[in-house]
Amino acid sequence: MTLAQRGRWLTLVGLVLLAGIYVRALAFTPTERFQGLAQKIFYVHVPAAWSAMLAMGLVGLASILFLIMKDYRFDRFAAASAEVGTAFSLVMLTTGPLWAKPIWGTWWTWDARLTLTLFLFFLFIGYLLLRGAVSEAPLRARYSAVLGICGLVLLPFIHLSVYLFRTLHPMPIVLKPSAPSLPGSMLVTLLYSFGVFTLLYVGFVMQCYALAGASDVGGAGASDA
Repeated sequence: MTLAQRGRWLTLVGLVLLAGIYVRALAFTPTERFQGLAQKIFYVHVPAAWSAMLAMGLVGLASILFLIMKDYRFDRFAAASAEVGTAFSLVMLTTGPLWAKPIWGTWWTWDARLTLTLFLFFLFIGYLLLRGAVSEAPLRARYSAVLGICGLVLLPFIHLSVYLFRTLHPMPIVLKPSAPSLPGSMLVTLLYSFGVFTLLYVGFVMQCYALAGASDVGGAGASDA
């Protein structure tokens, strides 16, 4: 079984499990007392944000490894992760306003965390545009690596923004020094969603990486001809 086929199978399994998230969230997870049903978006919004930041983190790490080792497999992986991260960050920025409107009374506000996550999305877009604009492979890989490392540097500020700035976002309830503050059933649903979104990330990246490798082989063959 090829890498692309394995990626497709993982993605298919992830999509089936994704449907199960909302079955569990709606039928087996208690409704939050103050936010009501709108809070159920939490189980997609937060894991999508996690996946977008995971994607950018791995773009940055792969970029550092590329600059050190000059191995173009790291460049291809970074490009694949950036493509997938762009999709997840779009989900994050779509579900966020859908959740914010009934809770905060507005679709968007220039909250510190919202602004930084929007900047993360622009970094993803900029990364992909840069790769499309530079035709020389060595230059494209080096320039992209620098931008990918900038994205990696941004991630701690997104997480710490609720501590550094006045923000409408609550303090972390899962990733925090003490124990998570979610009730057990909500935490289980959230962790299930984290697992599913991570599986989807892996499946999508495997397919993108395989397509990039095929395209490089095709390009090399065309240039040799």
